[in-house]
Amino acid sequence: MEDNERLTEKTFSNGDIYVGTFKGLLPHGKGKYTWSGGIFYEGDWEGGKMTGKGHIVWPSGAEYVGDFSGGYLHGFGTFTGPDGSVYRGIWRMNIRHGLGRKEYSNKDVYDGAWKEGVHEGSGTYSWNSGNTYIGNWKGGKMCGRGVMKWVNGDIFDGSWLNGYRHGSGVYRFADGGYYFGIWSKGLKDGKGKFYPAGSKHPLLRKLFSTLGYDDDANSVLSHSSSLNAEESRTRKPSVKRSLSDKISGSGSFRSSGRISHRTSSLGENRNLQDPAGEFICDNSSCKLSHVTNEGQSEVQDGSTIVFEREYVQGVLITEKIRNYAEVPHKGKQRSKFSVKEVKRSSCVDIFEGNRSYYLMLNLQLGIRYTVGKITPVPMREVRTSDFGDRARIRMYFPRKGSQFTPPHHSVDFYWKDYCPMVFRNLREMFKLDAAEYMMSICGDDGLRELSSPGKSGSIFYLSHDDRFVIKTLKKYELKVLLKMLPKYYSHVGEHENTLITKFFGLHRITLRGRRKVRFVVMGNMFCTELRIHRSYDLKGSSVGRFTDKDKIKENTTLKDLDLSYEFHMDKLLRESLFKQISIDCMFLESQQIIDYSLLLGLHFSAPEHLKPLLEPPNTTSNPESSPADDGISSQVELMIPPKGLLLVTHEPNFVSTAPGPHIRGNTLRAYSVGDKEVDLLLPGAGRLRVQLGVNMPAQANRRLSENGVDSMEVELFEVYDVVLYMGIIDILQEYNMKKKIEHAYKSLHFDPMKISVVEPKLYASRFINFLRKIFPEQP
Repeated sequence: MEDNERLTEKTFSNGDIYVGTFKGLLPHGKGKYTWSGGIFYEGDWEGGKMTGKGHIVWPSGAEYVGDFSGGYLHGFGTFTGPDGSVYRGIWRMNIRHGLGRKEYSNKDVYDGAWKEGVHEGSGTYSWNSGNTYIGNWKGGKMCGRGVMKWVNGDIFDGSWLNGYRHGSGVYRFADGGYYFGIWSKGLKDGKGKFYPAGSKHPLLRKLFSTLGYDDDANSVLSHSSSLNAEESRTRKPSVKRSLSDKISGSGSFRSSGRISHRTSSLGENRNLQDPAGEFICDNSSCKLSHVTNEGQSEVQDGSTIVFEREYVQGVLITEKIRNYAEVPHKGKQRSKFSVKEVKRSSCVDIFEGNRSYYLMLNLQLGIRYTVGKITPVPMREVRTSDFGDRARIRMYFPRKGSQFTPPHHSVDFYWKDYCPMVFRNLREMFKLDAAEYMMSICGDDGLRELSSPGKSGSIFYLSHDDRFVIKTLKKYELKVLLKMLPKYYSHVGEHENTLITKFFGLHRITLRGRRKVRFVVMGNMFCTELRIHRSYDLKGSSVGRFTDKDKIKENTTLKDLDLSYEFHMDKLLRESLFKQISIDCMFLESQQIIDYSLLLGLHFSAPEHLKPLLEPPNTTSNPESSPADDGISSQVELMIPPKGLLLVTHEPNFVSTAPGPHIRGNTLRAYSVGDKEVDLLLPGAGRLRVQLGVNMPAQANRRLSENGVDSMEVELFEVYDVVLYMGIIDILQEYNMKKKIEHAYKSLHFDPMKISVVEPKLYASRFINFLRKIFPEQP
């Protein structure tokens, strides 16, 4: 029997008034509620709570019309702020969450995905100046792949991080010039190529064809129809720019700034900063007036002039001007630009073609399953039974799914997770959140396959956020890791500053036909906001430890004999480094391990206030006045003068103390700051916490050979400020019988003390002595 519903007015003791229907003692059905503070709601009620369609108005003038649930703004609705801003889209418990469009009071517009009140996912932001960004967002900031178009016609298509251009990308200037390169926190950082307006280089045309652009690349944003629509009604630029060749060589675009937006309350309305408003030209020769005579920046039709440039934190340090002579096409003439054949891996044979994608998908499915299964288990100390080959979780993943596994688009496979409790405790020990671990590896952004940096033929994957490296293992390497795992567990537990690789998981996939792929999840030692300009793999041996010059590329990891620097560090930082290296080498020696390396990454610092000094006007050569020399290059070398990096007393509130994939130890102490824990102040990067192997400042000295000068009388050095990142890798090679035979054979042809394969005690001693030479003690 239904309760009687009645339309009535009720005044509450606190002054609130409700006029509508009741069910029992609670508002239910249609009604209007007016709070004593001036807020009123009119719409549907259910069990005393606003649920259904309704309209609420605040005294400030803000109002919402749309869906409610359980007293919350929940569903689809339109919110108008007191400042006139309007949001129309999806809500979840009073927070913008889902697809929505917001028109800000200053006429900026965001249309796209929201999460927890901020932009996250795909979306378009249009500034009132006419500038537009289309792409991915994360945490309210431009992050991932995206395209920015400025009102003057300039376009950037590439990677973004925390509101900055960060990673590879293409910058197209309004006059038709292009720059292909790499950015770091909004600044050019690394090698790139600039094609002036009118360039007809064959590689440029080929690239546009590959990317799906027009032949003349008039529409880098062809995939963004909404942005192209904006192009037809472009407004007058609010900030004008110089010609593209001057900007590319001399200017520093910080166009995006640090862009963030977070709504903590319904009335809050903060706008994104217009990227054009932060354009800075550091070179005094760069004019802020828009030049309409584009002929000055264009080259003659058919020219193939290319500027090959290298930047360090926005500073142009090297420029080569090349003039490629066009070769007439003859029949099936072989192109001089050929693709080098890549060394095949035994794992690649298993996953021909798109089947490497299946391997990646299998990894994600398996890790999501096992981490989700082991995480709810109560934390406990590991036992002897938790180690070894028999401590495992096994599961079959049919393509159609099963009672325990979801359906998927890969091939059927068997999954094995080794020592799940041990690795669960290791992740806890390394302060790694299980949800973050799964999202990093198993999220929608997926994994990126890397080319193998060594001779092993292993497949390497990198998580989308660069935190984790996944490497395939040989069977004997898996056995070595399982054998040493109990001692490894104890070692990393006792020594939080260890430089040895962090292991987060050990797994195996078995495919139809019983083919098996084993892999390990490790921390990425180079996971940092700073760009790693050079990297080295150092073993302490000399036989064969060099890289052919014609094989060296920007991201090539170099070897012992390629290293020409000595690194001078603070006294206490150096003592801490070698104390831990000795402890780690003693552990590896006890496990009969050899062939390990110190992976060393260098970030060269280029202080911002030095940029005008380092970029004289003549570095932006006019292509039209450059002689055509049929491929002979002219080169400009600019040297960065030294500027000491500043160590200051550690302040936990001013630096990130969150553990990273390679960060776990305490903050280091420095002799130069009175034996106190220190942070590093780095121009252009802010304040960084100094830990062992992470954010370690040093001066890199390189001896110069001067013709006509007696080296016994004078020594000349290049000195650079660098930030170092390092760790000990490749620790899964035992000194077994095979290696003993290899040692005996190589000893017949080379000096036994210089070859890589030596017994563990000698290997550790030689390794440490070599590192003492490249990190010399200060007098």
